[in-house]
Amino acid sequence: MKENKNILQDTFGRDHTYLRISLIERCNLRCSYCMPEEGVQLSPKSHLMTYEEIYNISKTFVDHGVTKIRLTGGEPLIRKDIPIILEKLASLPVALSITSNAVIIDKFIDVLKVNNVNSINVSLDSLDREKFKHITRRDQFETVYNNIMLLVSEGFNVKLNAVLMKGFNDNEIIDFINLTKELPISIRFIEFMPFDGNKWDMRKMVSYKEIMNYVNKAFPKNHIERLQDAPNDTAKNYKIKNYSGSFAIISSVTNPFCDSCNRLRLTANGQLKNCLFSSAESDLLTSLRQGKSIEPIIQKAVRAKFKMRGGMDTLDKLQDPQLHNNNRSMISIGG
Repeated sequence: MKENKNILQDTFGRDHTYLRISLIERCNLRCSYCMPEEGVQLSPKSHLMTYEEIYNISKTFVDHGVTKIRLTGGEPLIRKDIPIILEKLASLPVALSITSNAVIIDKFIDVLKVNNVNSINVSLDSLDREKFKHITRRDQFETVYNNIMLLVSEGFNVKLNAVLMKGFNDNEIIDFINLTKELPISIRFIEFMPFDGNKWDMRKMVSYKEIMNYVNKAFPKNHIERLQDAPNDTAKNYKIKNYSGSFAIISSVTNPFCDSCNRLRLTANGQLKNCLFSSAESDLLTSLRQGKSIEPIIQKAVRAKFKMRGGMDTLDKLQDPQLHNNNRSMISIGG
């Protein structure tokens, strides 16, 4: 039988060229929208992928068309073998990037540079120290902010990810955008999404429309420039005229980008998720350890992908706890 070379194409014709890999379930912050207050049940260390297994699984995906890999967590930089992981993955023909909370990223500037990791996404949900402390349950704002400035000065392509929650940080939208006046960074506003233990409520969410209402009130209409989005981009991109940086809105709930989705996710314990919203998982690690081919599992998982949000194709379905409470918490999926 002729091998199917297109195992990363789903039944809707979407080719999956972007793999997000969670390296670790642990984190040095405790963000409330990501981790339940009581914490999460961590996988035993023996159940987590080793650096060799991360490389081998990644190579299989790259052999079938993946061109971009993003490393996430938890906080990926607290994994002790992160320099080896970066070195191994950098040997593959992919664009390699990382998402971090930036608490300890200053210690990894050189290793990131030597492995051509130029794109860094940093999670930052408030510019106010007390709010930051409240949402992360840690007093690390100054460290994170200084490290963001360090990344910019060192020439990295920096994107700041801010999850907006009504009544908490939606009054900081313009403050975030004003950071881009002098800094060549991208601020990305993300709609609050439902995951296990994060007490999701539609009423807490700040929609794309509401965000743009703030922007339209703060800036003259002819100063708000709509930028060309990249192919398969999750964000709608904008900039303020004459500002150095830009801002974007990731509206997974109110304006999903499912039609052009090219993303797959691999959890730290080797489970493939074909959609962030889906609770379904496919075990790649067990088969890999048994010496079996993981390609049939990958193909089956990709072909099982729903057209929209793991089957939650209406806001009514999204608001049904029975449909999203079986999903993992965000920290154990990978940010």
